[in-house]
Amino acid sequence: MTTRIVVTGIGVVSPVGLSRDSTWKNLLAGMSGIDHIAAFNPEDLETTIAGEVKGFEATDYMPRKESRRMDRFSQLAVAAAGEAVEQAQFTDLNGIGERVSVMVASGIGGIITLSEQIGVMDARGPRRVSPFLVPMMLPDMASGHVSMSLGARGPNYSTVSACASGGDAIGQGQALLRMGVADAVIAGGTEAAICPIGVAGFNSVKALSRRNDDPQKASRPFDAGRDGFVLGEGAGILVMETLENARERGVEPIVEMAGYGSTSDAHHITQPHPKGEGAARAMEMALKDAGMAPEDIDYINAHGTSTPLNDRSETLAMKKVFGDEAYKIPISSTKSMTGHLLGASGALEAAVAAMAIANSAAPPTINLEEPDPDCDLDYIPHVARRGRIRTAMSNSFGFGGHNVSLIFKEFIG
Repeated sequence: MTTRIVVTGIGVVSPVGLSRDSTWKNLLAGMSGIDHIAAFNPEDLETTIAGEVKGFEATDYMPRKESRRMDRFSQLAVAAAGEAVEQAQFTDLNGIGERVSVMVASGIGGIITLSEQIGVMDARGPRRVSPFLVPMMLPDMASGHVSMSLGARGPNYSTVSACASGGDAIGQGQALLRMGVADAVIAGGTEAAICPIGVAGFNSVKALSRRNDDPQKASRPFDAGRDGFVLGEGAGILVMETLENARERGVEPIVEMAGYGSTSDAHHITQPHPKGEGAARAMEMALKDAGMAPEDIDYINAHGTSTPLNDRSETLAMKKVFGDEAYKIPISSTKSMTGHLLGASGALEAAVAAMAIANSAAPPTINLEEPDPDCDLDYIPHVARRGRIRTAMSNSFGFGGHNVSLIFKEFIG
């Protein structure tokens, strides 16, 4: 008998809110978190807009001394994890920490710290490089800091699969729970790559929108006028545990995690398979893992990056998997509001999928003004859609051909 896995806590820090509830409220309202970059002067860059987390103060979530030894991506993770474990009533792990795992992913890690310290070395010499450079830049350090902040002593590592990283972390967390290695997993993703080299790097591969004159209209998934994604930052964390463990603790599940699929395109370093072959297989694997048929899915949170190639190939993949049902399923890309959180995107969007079930509503895809003829599914344009959602799928795809699909469903005891 397959072990049932439930979600008992959700934590979010995003470009549209510093918490789970504020993020959800603003997504439903169709609010964009994209604006001109404020963290540095971007005037020399081709793209000068991003989805920054506004008003975040690390010391609101952790001691100042600890915060100064963390890159921003780790700070965001600790903040989101704190909210998730509070909702899950899991703040005290004394005596049970060995059975609690942490799996917080990042696609890039501490690129802000790394780029700053390269500048220090160039200007002042290698002896002035910070001794905290290495522990601040490593992609696994967010997971490490969350583990240390909570006393979680089970398996602790970071999945790195580009923009599918957060989704893979949640899927691997499910696997640990099913294997009996842990009773609970704090899983998700975090990213903070809005810095000059981060923006310049994505500009150089022609991935980013250059719609600098109208930031809130720049991310436009499935629209004929889309010209690239908008870089975002933030973190999404889920507390997942076996149903048995949740019942023993007397905690009410939010949703049940039902399925996980992960594949590789084996096609190109940055481009998706033109027919969405790997993405389709990931969705099929997730459906099989969940014991569901295509017609069982009520909502899909699409990867929907706002790039010409991704949106077209993802649409093809959904048509391949769902057939005629694809035209009946409400689909949205919340990247239209948050931008693309890279390694954190799959985790944030998994949280959105779970909240869609819990709140009986699906967020919209904003800026969908002129649908691409090749993207002809129901992408919930402009306005959120309310109604019961029994099941939700979340898709994430990444450079290198990584594909992840997650499925959540209503918890029925």
